[in-house]
Amino acid sequence: MASGGTRIQRLRFDTGATWLDLVATVGDAYGETPVERLRDTARLREWLDAEGLLPEHGPDDDDLVRARELRESLRGLALATLRGNPWPPGDVARVNEHLRADEPLELRDGQSGPRTRPPATTRAALARVARQAAQHLTGPEGGMLGACPARDCGMLFLDPTGRRVWCAAEICGVRHRVREHRRRRRAAG
Repeated sequence: MASGGTRIQRLRFDTGATWLDLVATVGDAYGETPVERLRDTARLREWLDAEGLLPEHGPDDDDLVRARELRESLRGLALATLRGNPWPPGDVARVNEHLRADEPLELRDGQSGPRTRPPATTRAALARVARQAAQHLTGPEGGMLGACPARDCGMLFLDPTGRRVWCAAEICGVRHRVREHRRRRRAAG
């Protein structure tokens, strides 16, 4: 697979929030051919582990469906927030379903340092993701949402500094600079 395909397949953890990392589990989500990064339960397990949310018993096929549904509902809420539109009622209802599975956090002091107790189930892990999204979308972070301006990217991210333009400077930022350089050369020559 070409490096571009590998880039699209790899999981992203650079959005500034776990819930937005979940939204980013579709590559080229706003392009002509979106790529599903959560293609199976093993990939969901990998994502949960990287986010520190891996439960004792790994995800099953139903959990994969729930994760994808939550992702798309969070995308709908984030895009509506970013555009200043009302939230889609169906997305609100689906996120609220996940929030009902939330469980209290419990602090632990382990060998790797202080942390919270891992969620008991994948459903509880997804509820934590939904909780973070709800807190961000209703708090000051809602005003910090940004989207990559690359027409084939549009990845959502948190921009607390107000200066972030690209999903990642080394990805879309570089592609933009190369396109601009080529455009200027064509115009000059």
